[in-house]
Amino acid sequence: MNKTILITGILLGALSVIFGAFGAHGLEKLVDADAVSTFETGVRYQMYHALFLMILGGLNGLSERSKKSIYYLVLSGVVLFSFSIYALATNTLTSFDFKVIGFITPIGGLLLILGWTLLGYRCIKHFN
Repeated sequence: MNKTILITGILLGALSVIFGAFGAHGLEKLVDADAVSTFETGVRYQMYHALFLMILGGLNGLSERSKKSIYYLVLSGVVLFSFSIYALATNTLTSFDFKVIGFITPIGGLLLILGWTLLGYRCIKHFN
C-alpha cells in the first residue's frame, strides 16, 4: 500500500505542477482573473495533498488499514475538490455548465478534512 500511496502522491504532485503552469501561462488568456485565482486554489490544495500522501506513504507505525482509509479519503477529496474547482474555473470555455455539479466541491473538502482528522486520531492513538 505504501508504494501505491507514494506513486499517487507523485502523480498528483506532477499534475499540480502541470496545471499550475497552465493556469499561470495559458489560462490567463482564456478566462478572467477571478477564474485564474480559483483555478490556482485547486492547484494549491492538490499539491498540499500530494505532499500529504507522500508523507503518509513514508510513515511507519500506522496500520495498513488506517493508511488505506486515509488514502481513499484524501484521494477522493482531491478529485472532488480540486478537479471540480478546475471545472468551475474553466466553465466559460465549455458548453457544459459545471455549476450544476458545484455541490461536490464542499464534499471533497469534507473528505480532505476527514482524512486529516483520521490521520491525527490514528497518530495520537498509536504514538501515545
